[in-house]
Parts: sequence; C-alpha cells; structure tokens
Amino acid sequence: MESIMLDYTNCLSSAIGSEGISLSELENYEEYMAKCVEEIEKEKFGFMKLPYSDIPKQLDILDERMDFVENIIVLGIGGSALGTAAINDALSDINSKRKLFVCDNSDPAYLTRILEEVKLDKSVFIVVSKSGTTAETMASFLIVRKRLDKIRDGYKRHLIFITDPEKGVLRKLSREEGILTFDIPPDVGGRFSVLSAVGMVPSYLLGFDVDSILAGAREMDKRVRERNLFKNPAALNALIHVLMMKKGKSISVMMPYSNELKYLADWYVQLWAESLGKRFDISGKVVEVGQTPIGALGATDQHSQLQLYNEGPRDKIITMIRVERHQHDLPIPNIYPEEERLSYFNDYTLGDLINYEQLATSISLTNNGRSNLTLIFPHISEEILGQFFYMYEMQTAIAAKLLNINAFDQPGVEAGKNATYALMGRKGYETLREEIISKLKTRERNLV
Repeated sequence: MESIMLDYTNCLSSAIGSEGISLSELENYEEYMAKCVEEIEKEKFGFMKLPYSDIPKQLDILDERMDFVENIIVLGIGGSALGTAAINDALSDINSKRKLFVCDNSDPAYLTRILEEVKLDKSVFIVVSKSGTTAETMASFLIVRKRLDKIRDGYKRHLIFITDPEKGVLRKLSREEGILTFDIPPDVGGRFSVLSAVGMVPSYLLGFDVDSILAGAREMDKRVRERNLFKNPAALNALIHVLMMKKGKSISVMMPYSNELKYLADWYVQLWAESLGKRFDISGKVVEVGQTPIGALGATDQHSQLQLYNEGPRDKIITMIRVERHQHDLPIPNIYPEEERLSYFNDYTLGDLINYEQLATSISLTNNGRSNLTLIFPHISEEILGQFFYMYEMQTAIAAKLLNINAFDQPGVEAGKNATYALMGRKGYETLREEIISKLKTRERNLV
C-alpha cells in the first residue's frame, strides 16, 4: 500500500531562517514525544478503535434494503456531515449513479432546494445525531418526516438513523417505529466519527470501498504509534504546529491542490478548531489556547490569499496537499507555436501545471521565510483517505496532549446550543431563557 508522506523541510530554520525550527530542537523532543504517544496508546481513545471495527459486516443489510435508492440525503451538521462530504468529493470518479446531498445547515432555502430536486420515493434520508437533540438536524428531520407521509411504501423504508447505541430520541424512535439504525460508539465524538457508521454508511451506499478506507486507517495506525519521532508523521506534525504556535503562528492553513480534496480542508478546520480551541487546560487553569484553521484551495487561492500569506503578518503555518498522480489528466495542446507566451505549455499536462503551481507556492513562501509543509498524496483513493483521516485525528490528540488540554470536549459549542434551546422554548431551559431575554431587553442596540 502506498503511503502519505509529510515534507516538513520548509518549517526548518535551515530553510526559512529565524522563523523556523532547528532540527536539533525537534531532536530534543524525541524522548518526550515518545512518552506522549505511549500515553495516548494506553488511553485508547474511541476513534482509535474504529479502523478495527466490524462496521463493514454490518453494512451488508443495505444491499437488499436500499436497492431502490437514487438519492442519499444526509441530515447532519459538523462532524456528522463534513467527513461524508469530503469522501464523496474525493472519490467522485468512482461514485455510483447515486447522488449525495448534505443538508448541514438550518437554512430553509437550502433544504427547500434539496426537497424540490429529489424524488422522495427514490431517496433515503440518513439522520445523524449522537444525542438525537441537535437542533438543526432534528428540525430538518421533522420536516422530512412529514413529507415522507406521502410515500406509498411507507416512510420507514426511506430513513436511516445513526445515533447513540442506547440513549436519545433517535434511538427511542428507532425502537418504537422499526427504523434501520446504526451506532455511533459512546466514546467517539462527532468530529472524530468519520471512520464510524457516520461516514461509512453513506460511503457504502455511494459505492465506495469501506474496507479499503479502514485498511488505510489501519496502515496509518502503525505509523502513528512509532516511538521514533521522525518516523511518526502525526507526532512530528503535531509538534511542529505547537512549536510554531509558540512562535506566534496562530493560524493554520490547509491548502489542497485538487478540487476533489477541497472538503478535506473543511473537515480539518472543524477538527482542529473544536478540539484545540480551549479556555481552560486540564488542571482548570485559564490558557485560552488554540490555532485558527483556514481552508484554501490551490491553485485558485494563489490569486487571492497567497498575497496575504507571502507579504502579510507572519502568523501562519501553511500545509499544502499535493497529488502526485491525478486520476485524470489533460495534455495542453500547442495550438499557437509561434506565440511564446502560449507555446511554453507544449509537452505539459494540466496535472503538471497544478503540481508546478504547488511547488512554486512552496518556493515563494520559503523564500519569504514563511513556514510551510507539503502533504504528499501518491494518488487519491479510499486507502489514502483512510490514512489522512486517521493521521489528523491522532495528530490532534497528540497536539492536545502537548497543550495539556482536552481534545474531546466542546464547552464553547455547548454554550451556543443551550442558548438556542432556550430561545426556542425547549423544556428544562426556562431559567436560561429568562436570563437571555432579560439581557436582550436591557441591552442597547447600535444600528446604522
């Protein structure tokens, strides 16, 4: 199996000067990083079990029960949707004739357009919520559920729930109404759930090889358990990012040079932001730590964001994703050989161009003393995606260990959820509702 490789050359001081990290500085952390990896291995976080789960065997039931499906509509938000969207876009070349729609917002126009485009009797709606109380997801579910009453063969056939194995509204409804349901393990949070039923059920329905995705994750699991820092891409990348944070690099950019991988950056943005943006460390000390992740797209954003990255504040570490062998490529024809400004394309392909653009970006950033890494994909496949997801999940857990924070909670998100429940009048949130309304009444608004 071919593997993802991490090129960290342009984060070293030998390449970018004082903005970089010396090789000896990284070497000084070798023993400490080995202990971090060992501790994480002992803790056996939930996401670490997913590559070895029996989810592929559970999916056989879909062959018979979902043979009518032409449209797959995922109702979920954040980690319940981003991984699925990323897999679908990355593997669009091998997608079946089924079409995926991801309803990951409570925008009424957005859901209306989806419902107008699909035929309900040819669709399955996958409702993803571990708690079964996610406001955006459950509101969309209720709207869809009402529409499905029109289906002659019954609404149940057109629903799949993915939720907690024991608790929550969706689990209750699944038992009462006999709706096909898959589990989200209790110890796996949404942003770490792509390799669970959350990402694998829709992937299977779309015709992707779930076994190969998990095989890629297992292959990466071997690499990220390495005690040798320089053989462990997750540990090394986590350390580099944390050391760069201490050097004032408060922004982490992920820039795939492939439209098919654009959603990988979106998935990373949630994982990194929600896991590492914390007010308190594990001991309760106020630290207000975190690194702001940003998604970009090469080569598109060379013509916009790169100006800022090259000449703006020195507060960023940039990771480019390079695909060595593109699934499809197009030769650039030499139609005007007498025109020097066009004839230089001769003998090159569009794949050559985008890869040279990635290299050019790396060179320009390095020449300006800007830290940058290149994550090299030999190609895009199920195995490579499995490696990517698992590497970054482990990298996030290691970075949290270095920062002494909890990577698996999200109190800042919960505060917003609770306020929404209160404003919508959910039972149990009456006191919070009164507090919010009181503050809104006394707060002076400034409008122009």
